[in-house]
Amino acid sequence: MNTKPYLIPAQAVVFEEEIKKSHFITYLAHTPSIETAKAFVEQIKAKHTDARHNCWGFVAGRPDDSMLWGFSDDGEPSGTAGKPILAQLSGSGVGEISAVVTRYYGGIRLGTGGLVKAYGGGVQQALKQLQTIEKKITTFVTLQLDYGFMPVAQSLFSQFGVQEVEAQYSDEVALTLEVEVRQLDEFSQAIINKSGAKAVITPINGK
Repeated sequence: MNTKPYLIPAQAVVFEEEIKKSHFITYLAHTPSIETAKAFVEQIKAKHTDARHNCWGFVAGRPDDSMLWGFSDDGEPSGTAGKPILAQLSGSGVGEISAVVTRYYGGIRLGTGGLVKAYGGGVQQALKQLQTIEKKITTFVTLQLDYGFMPVAQSLFSQFGVQEVEAQYSDEVALTLEVEVRQLDEFSQAIINKSGAKAVITPINGK
């Protein structure tokens, strides 16, 4: 499992330009899965049913996970739209991103080179406007501890950027925590050392 954080889109971007009377509109959006990527493509197609083409590409996971890539020329000559769109996305280092480029045909043919430049260039321009945030890879654990240890534990939470998800109070405290995977070993060791091995950390499988 790759635990390195990666960049994802912070918000959607729209970039428009006219090339030889054809109107191109590039849409970028955050799509964390193949399902959401395809739903985004359909949403843009529904918005521009009168357009000649709605070409698209997506990177629906980590930027370097090519198993989650997809693209379509949507009626443009093969290789002139979907591939240039995907090349820009996969080269950007941003994950969980989709691009749809809508084209309203203006009557002048662009030729294959012109199309590659138009579709790839539109995405390139849109990416320049894109704001990103870092996605950390996290996991969930339960922490059982005595009430007296809570203040120390909470100072360790802030030190390691740990989020409290849920708390249950009985004879002792049982917390569900979200921890960045890269910090987990160090955080667990700190909890065990500071509590004299009385606090118990257990990974939650399937989360």
